[in-house]
Amino acid sequence: MKERTRIAVVGVGNEYRRDDGLGPAVVERLRRRAAARPLPAGTTLTTCEGEPGRLLALWEGADLALVVDAAHAHPGTPGRVHRIELDAERLARPPSATSHGLGLGEAVELARVLGRLPGRLVVYAVEGADHSLGSGPSPRGAEVGPVAESIEGETVRHRDAAARG
Repeated sequence: MKERTRIAVVGVGNEYRRDDGLGPAVVERLRRRAAARPLPAGTTLTTCEGEPGRLLALWEGADLALVVDAAHAHPGTPGRVHRIELDAERLARPPSATSHGLGLGEAVELARVLGRLPGRLVVYAVEGADHSLGSGPSPRGAEVGPVAESIEGETVRHRDAAARG
């Protein structure tokens, strides 16, 4: 019998910096929805502020890691979602367009060098508008519902593909 798949969903950001808190807000939305519609067995929902060592620990041993983080883009379109599946070619030059000084890009590079990448790594980078102090997204920030739905769908597709295996 195949071992149960492990899926790590990580919301990166600071919930007290407006749109930067999108990652944690998506994870919270997934937690609330899971009460009525459970996620696949083996799925963990966690948040962190983007410290590279913590990110490595959160996705270590995962077959699939889904990371959602706020991003800066110039010129940007607040709320636009970029889905980036990081494969071996892209990992040669990881993106570091997050709103953190050190964070996701550095964590990916460190994990690559140390051989601690998850089986698959998918990043949802969401362009924000306001990263000032305050809680809750800005009026121009992204809606968390559609991002949460996309991540939920990925967890189910991954579970189904693993079951066909």
